[in-house]
Amino acid sequence: MGLRKEGWGQDLLKSRQDVRQANFLELFVDLVLVFALSGVVSRIVRDLSGDSMLARWRSLAYLLVLALPLIWLWITTAHITSWFDPRRRKIQWLVLTSAFGLLVMSSALPAAFYGRGEAFVVPYLALQILRPLVLLPALRGHELRDVYVRSVMWSCVTAGLWVGGAATAGDARATLWGLAVTVDIVAAQLRWPVPGMPRTRVSAWAMDSGHHLPERYQQLLMIALGETLLAVGVTFAGHRITVATSAALVVAYVSTVLLWRIYFYRSGQVLAEAIGAATDRHTAGRATGIAHVIMVVGIVAVAAGFELVLVHPTGHPEPAWLAVILGGPALFLYGRIRLERVVFNRLSMRRVVGIIVLAATAVPLAHVPSLAAAVTAATVLLAIAAADALHAAARPPETPTPAH
Repeated sequence: MGLRKEGWGQDLLKSRQDVRQANFLELFVDLVLVFALSGVVSRIVRDLSGDSMLARWRSLAYLLVLALPLIWLWITTAHITSWFDPRRRKIQWLVLTSAFGLLVMSSALPAAFYGRGEAFVVPYLALQILRPLVLLPALRGHELRDVYVRSVMWSCVTAGLWVGGAATAGDARATLWGLAVTVDIVAAQLRWPVPGMPRTRVSAWAMDSGHHLPERYQQLLMIALGETLLAVGVTFAGHRITVATSAALVVAYVSTVLLWRIYFYRSGQVLAEAIGAATDRHTAGRATGIAHVIMVVGIVAVAAGFELVLVHPTGHPEPAWLAVILGGPALFLYGRIRLERVVFNRLSMRRVVGIIVLAATAVPLAHVPSLAAAVTAATVLLAIAAADALHAAARPPETPTPAH
C-alpha cells in the first residue's frame, strides 16, 4: 500500500490527477457497506412481514432513518479520499477506522430502535467530528479548512439529537434520529452556514478530481445492487424451492440487471466526463451526490420488496409491500432523472412515464399475487431499458452537456 513515514502537514493534500481510481482500502469500505445495507433490509423486512399495519408503514420511515446515516458516512469517507492522497498512511488509517465504524453501526441494526442505540450513534458522531479535526493540520491556508470547521460545528449541534435519540426508544428514537440525519444532509447541502462567517465556495460535494469521486458514486450504485442480489440469494436459499419462488428469483435477478442498465445508459457511463466538463463542479457534485443517495435508497427498498415476494409469492401484497415493490423502482427512476439533468441538462421523459405507470398500477395490483406486482415493476424497467436501446440505435454515443 506504499506506506511511508510522513507528517500531518500539507503533503497529505495534493493534486489527485495521478490518483484516478479507488484503492483497495476504499473497496474494503464498500464491502462493509454491503453488509450494512443488508442489515437495513433485514430490519425493515421484519416489520413489513408483521401483523401490525402501523408497524408495516412505520418500517418505511425506519428504512430512511437507518440507511441515510450509513450512506452519508460512506459519502464523507469518499470525499476524504477524493481530496486527500489515499496512498498516505494517515489517510489509510482514517479509511480503516471509517470501515470499522460502519461495521459497529451495522451490528446495532437488528435492535436499533429498542436497544444498542449507542452502538449506532457513537461511531457515527466520532467519525463525523474527529476525522475533520484530525485533518485540519493538513489544511492550513486551504479553503477546505473552513468547510471542515463548519462541518464539525454542525455535527456538534446535531450530536444532541443523536444522543437524545439513543437515550430514548421506539418512535421517539426514530423521530430524533430522522431529524438529526436530515439536518446533517441539508446543512451539507447549504455548505454548513454559520452566522458571522462568510459563505464558503467549497462544499461537501465538491470534486477536485473529475474522475475519482464520480467513479466512487458509480461503485456506490454497484454496492447497492450487489446487496440486492445478496438479499435475494440468502432469502431464496432459506425457503423451499417451488415454481413461484423460482419465478420470483428470476424476476428479482432480471430487475437488478435492468436497474444496472438504466443507470449506466448513458448518464452513469459518462458521469466522470460530465463532471470534468462542468464549469461549476461544486454545484454538479452536489446534484450528483443527492441523485445517487436517492437511487441507493430506492434500490434498498427494491431489495426489501424482493425478499417479501420470495417469501410470499402467491399472497396478496399489503399496501406497504407495494410501497417497496413499486415505490423502490419509482424512487430509483426519480434519482436517475436527477442524474440525467446533471449530465445532459434534460428531462428524461421515459423515466417520468415509468414512474407514472408504477403509481397507476398500485391500486389494481393490491388484488393480485405479490409476484405479479414484481413482474409489473420489472416490465416497466424493461420497457425503459428497451426505449433507451432504441434511442441509441444508429446514433453516435452522446457526449455530456452539463448545465453547470
